[in-house]
Amino acid sequence: MKSNHVDVWKRCLLIIKDNVPAMSFKTWFEPIVPLKIENEVLTIQVPSTFFYEYLEEQYITILSKTIRMELGTEAKLEYSVVMENNGYSDTKPYTIKLPTKAKTSLKNKPLSMPLDEDERTIRNPFIIPGIKKLHVDPQLNPDYSFSNFIEGDCNRLARSAGFAVAQNPGGTAFNPLLIYGGSGLGKTHLAQAIGIEVKEKYPEKIVLFVNSNKFQTQFVEATRNNNRNDFLHFYQMIDVLIIDDVQEFAGKEKTQDTFFHIFNHLHQSGKQLILTSDKPPVELKGMEQRLLSRFKWGLSADLQVPDFETRVAILHKKVYNDGIHMDTEILEYIASQISNNVRELEGALVSLLAQSTLNKKEITLDLVREMIDKLVKNTTRELSIDYIQKIVSDYFSIPIDIMHSKTRKREIVQARQIAMFFSKNLTKSSLATIGSQIGGKDHATVLHACKTVNNLVETDKRFRIYIEEIEKKLKM
Repeated sequence: MKSNHVDVWKRCLLIIKDNVPAMSFKTWFEPIVPLKIENEVLTIQVPSTFFYEYLEEQYITILSKTIRMELGTEAKLEYSVVMENNGYSDTKPYTIKLPTKAKTSLKNKPLSMPLDEDERTIRNPFIIPGIKKLHVDPQLNPDYSFSNFIEGDCNRLARSAGFAVAQNPGGTAFNPLLIYGGSGLGKTHLAQAIGIEVKEKYPEKIVLFVNSNKFQTQFVEATRNNNRNDFLHFYQMIDVLIIDDVQEFAGKEKTQDTFFHIFNHLHQSGKQLILTSDKPPVELKGMEQRLLSRFKWGLSADLQVPDFETRVAILHKKVYNDGIHMDTEILEYIASQISNNVRELEGALVSLLAQSTLNKKEITLDLVREMIDKLVKNTTRELSIDYIQKIVSDYFSIPIDIMHSKTRKREIVQARQIAMFFSKNLTKSSLATIGSQIGGKDHATVLHACKTVNNLVETDKRFRIYIEEIEKKLKM
């Protein structure tokens, strides 16, 4: 009797479930869908290329054994990967044979300047001489290692992807790897952990971690000093390039164009790119479409707010690394009161230890309650540009899309300027980022808006009332 693919896969899962951890089974096996059996070949559908790569790397042994137990020694396994094609919104399954790289048109041909042995030395923007074989400080913090990164449901996919990239940089299907999430959730930590792991496993590889603002500053300096070619060549020789906070490139056309050429060269040379952002590619505004499309070539993995168990585990790891003993009850109380992000969580622990040391007080639950109450009360909630626009929009009863329009009506222009004013004062976003998200304006427009609002606050009593009332709503 011919085997039914669904029944065969169910029997395989029963065996696999007894041989892998429960969380791993839930993450990596429950999403799999059996499609068919033909000529002793079982085809299973997986949700992404990364998923396929990870199964092949971590679980191929148990998959092979269980399938051969069910279908015989000649049984084979094929994968059908659901993948979003560039330019289309629908998804199509296909069977993996060999990894393929996206083709680039002549228009987007990378700008590259090969260096011969006799050519002059290229200037290193990190002021470290010697470029024939780069000796570059990777700019990595040794504390940001994988061993110090606590895994949980909130970050499992991103961490697994990052570790896979670190084992085989440039050799996986997720290139680039884009890690996105809110402030303080561990994007920088994870990105640096990948770099640290690569340097330990492949000491000869050139790894560089650089914040987007630092990249921008270097580019401006290189352009001013007529060293743009040196700047390009330097970055095109990196083996693993990690760009932090890539959303800060928004609205900076020349920087984006330069990074586009660097991206193309590295990607086509089989080098690894790792990016971090506060939003997924589809929500990034003020970025060129050709650059956004390349961000989607690999894997975009998000970091979410950690759950209670993960927050407690983070605190346990922190006090253990610092050589401090602290009751679990105290750590659980801190974790229950601070849930926004990891940075605030660790900051609360540092504040507690400092207060205990300086005031020579024993760390008790009462002391923790007192300190946490003050900390939570005094902590300013980090606002987003989108939230500020919503509050301003609601206050003036003007739809956000109208506020973004090109109309020169006084009340609409004024609302837009107020949104820009509060975004500059209450967020850490650059002027270019603020402008790109509020009507697609440039940084000069945002600067003018802030000056206009400040002037009106000083000269117009009614306008000053608007600002005070909106500020109260934003701080509620």
